[in-house]
Amino acid sequence: MDLSDRPMRLEVAELLKRIAHGDDSALAVLFAQYGTRVYSLILYVVHDEALAQEATQDTFIKVWNNPQAWDASKGQFHSWLLTLARYTAIDLLRREVRANGRDIALFEELQADRDESAAAVEADELRALLNDLPAEQRDVIRLAYFRGLKHSELAARLNLPLGTVKTRLRLGLHKLRAMLSDKS
Repeated sequence: MDLSDRPMRLEVAELLKRIAHGDDSALAVLFAQYGTRVYSLILYVVHDEALAQEATQDTFIKVWNNPQAWDASKGQFHSWLLTLARYTAIDLLRREVRANGRDIALFEELQADRDESAAAVEADELRALLNDLPAEQRDVIRLAYFRGLKHSELAARLNLPLGTVKTRLRLGLHKLRAMLSDKS
């Protein structure tokens, strides 16, 4: 685990504990930290400011009603919260389509946006998992997959034998797969 992430997790865990005991000021702190990101994601999904405000409020009400739902062992809080927000927005849009006969095209747009927002959350989770890898494996994976360097270019850039580069890639990817399967 990246040590820089540890204080934030403890702070979030403490806030959730306070929320579980009915401390509404803890919810206000959580909203101050994450409200803008939640609202932005929801607005991107629903394309309607009033619905985005409602879904944002609903998201934090869900946190208030069930603060123990987040499991720190299964991922970062912000990833969980954004996933909760996305599903809350989708549920609200479905209700709107049924109750008010909202344009079905909007609902179809939602389905496409859902894939994009899920990819954004997954990218955040992948970055967090990468930080849990040993530095030599993390660096090789980032250079290979995010910068597009070939194995031979990696070896030259890092001044390592080609076999070492390939081994670090293989071991790092194996560990990432294991961490991903542990999360699901």
